[in-house]
Amino acid sequence: MRMGPELVRASNDYAKEDRALTWRLLIVTLVLWFATIAVASFAPLWAAIPATVLCGLLVVRVFIFYHDYLHTAILVGSPVGGLIMRLFGYYVLAGVSVWRETHDYHHKHTAKMVGAAIGSYPTVTVTMWRELPAAQRMFYRFVRNPVTMLFGYVFMFVIGMCLSPFRRQPRQHLDGLLSLVFHFGFAAVAWVLVGWQMAVLGWMLPVAIATAAGSYLFYAQHNFPGMELRARQDWEYSFAALHSSSMFDMNPVMHWFTGNIGYHHVHHLNHRIPFYRLPEAMAGMVELQNPHRTTWNPKDIWACLRGHIWDPAQGRMLTWAEAEAWVPQGGDAAAAK
Repeated sequence: MRMGPELVRASNDYAKEDRALTWRLLIVTLVLWFATIAVASFAPLWAAIPATVLCGLLVVRVFIFYHDYLHTAILVGSPVGGLIMRLFGYYVLAGVSVWRETHDYHHKHTAKMVGAAIGSYPTVTVTMWRELPAAQRMFYRFVRNPVTMLFGYVFMFVIGMCLSPFRRQPRQHLDGLLSLVFHFGFAAVAWVLVGWQMAVLGWMLPVAIATAAGSYLFYAQHNFPGMELRARQDWEYSFAALHSSSMFDMNPVMHWFTGNIGYHHVHHLNHRIPFYRLPEAMAGMVELQNPHRTTWNPKDIWACLRGHIWDPAQGRMLTWAEAEAWVPQGGDAAAAK
């Protein structure tokens, strides 16, 4: 079985864009998205509300195009494609600068103890948990709370992707401010000129739905039963891709809406594989065919949401109760370094 650089090199066979296919898929997606915006904005509420939900799912799909564009997997060197993607980034409150800064770091450090929290959900070992001040414990629990994920629109995007980066480095992350102005400015104009329905159901609520779904998806892709974390000195890129990133099994319709992001272990092995080639890569590489799996089944969701704190001695995530009752078994302090 290939591992390390050899496995990554083998995956390069799939890291080739079909530009015509990219545009065809993008145009179809944009037409459907704009159509649902129109229905959500102007139809009677009995039709507008379902259209808003559908619109939110389509925002998830367009986000995958944006995600792949920033990974240089698609639309490289396309002025029109770049303009569309950047405007979408402003709409969805995920400006280019902060997304590249945090998400690129995430790919380079997934499942690495310590230092993998940038661009990802923070994870600490039980030893680190015991040493955290009360305020940091509270913040840690808040970030990993399902309610926080549900309101990812506010906590992860408005605050996490826009306000915090702009406040920290205003020149570097000016697009955080521009995203807020574009997103809420358009909503305000739409409310005044057209009405509340367009501003809320056609514009803001679809992003709230998409970011809630995306926040959980991102969580479950790296927080699931069977996941493995490694100390910095033992960490290896391809191992992290195959053992610390899940395969999120869905029906074909949901794979379409989520742009195959469920094939997350494949994406983490080679982020330059276009989303529409991820199933092909998994089918063509034997090393990718036995990933850790999760689903939308409530039992699997609960299993993912229960694990919060890593115990290196047991090689698994502990629940809050287990972490509070934890007794040192050796090795944890070394693994935290």
